[in-house]
Amino acid sequence: MKSSLFIIAPQKFRDEELFEPISILEKAGIGTTVASIGVKLATGVKEGVEKVDLDIRDVNVMDYDAIIFIGGPGATIYFDHDTAHQIAKDALTQEKLLAAICIAPSILANAGVLNGVKATSFPSELDNLIKKGALVQSEDLVVDGKIITASGPNVATQFGQKILELLV
Repeated sequence: MKSSLFIIAPQKFRDEELFEPISILEKAGIGTTVASIGVKLATGVKEGVEKVDLDIRDVNVMDYDAIIFIGGPGATIYFDHDTAHQIAKDALTQEKLLAAICIAPSILANAGVLNGVKATSFPSELDNLIKKGALVQSEDLVVDGKIITASGPNVATQFGQKILELLV
């Protein structure tokens, strides 16, 4: 069975960006695991609550087929987080599917994995992506090889569908 890892902020993750893709993958029989930092329950911007399966410090990228970083204002906690950056780098070197939505593509950019890669993000992060060498695109959903980036909650469903399409 294929498996996916969703990395969310302990507080203020964007609810739709987690719940819509997770639902799409689970309906298709893809295993889903949720990681965060320092909490057993994470809370979304819209008060959605998600059970956290493991701390990101305990993530082994080899265990998953896809690594997915979810946005929302809380995701800034991972912008300069060494463990989050290492997870993104490991996903790339192990040729896993790597996805990020909303402001989370900045986590990938800061980890150095978007240099020379076509990508998009929430408008507030586009300058950072450019500074880190990403080839910013105007589309709301961009796929470059095994990296998927999306601009925000308005494309959460398409983001989930694209992850599923590239996983199966």
